Amino acid sequence: MAAPVQYQAVGRRKTSVARVYLRPGNGTIVVNKRPMEQYFPLEWRQKSVTAPFEVTGTTGQFDVVVNAQGGGLTGQAEAIRLGISRALVAFNEELRKPLRDAGFLTRDPRMVERKKYGQPKARKRFQFSKR
Repeated sequence: MAAPVQYQAVGRRKTSVARVYLRPGNGTIVVNKRPMEQYFPLEWRQKSVTAPFEVTGTTGQFDVVVNAQGGGLTGQAEAIRLGISRALVAFNEELRKPLRDAGFLTRDPRMVERKKYGQPKARKRFQFSKR
């Protein structure tokens, strides 16, 4: 018996990493073994995760299983969005253009700047005193 067809991809954002598994199904999204609605209670984060399906018109065609780790909820949601977009392109190369136009295939390069020694934060400095 052949294994069911599955498309997988990795999405990253800040310090979050999301491993996304896309399988043909009826639109269920599970994040870290919990339903997406439970993991992301805020509606705008749920919309961020499901946006690639709406842009490509594939809503309800795939079941998504996600292992997300690191960072916060917003970083994870956007990492999942990138992972789903990449998996959809693996499924059908023709979906690349609408996803690219929506900006879902671009890895956001912004990261937290490291703290420097002799300073309280990355850019903030201790008060300067001339005398």
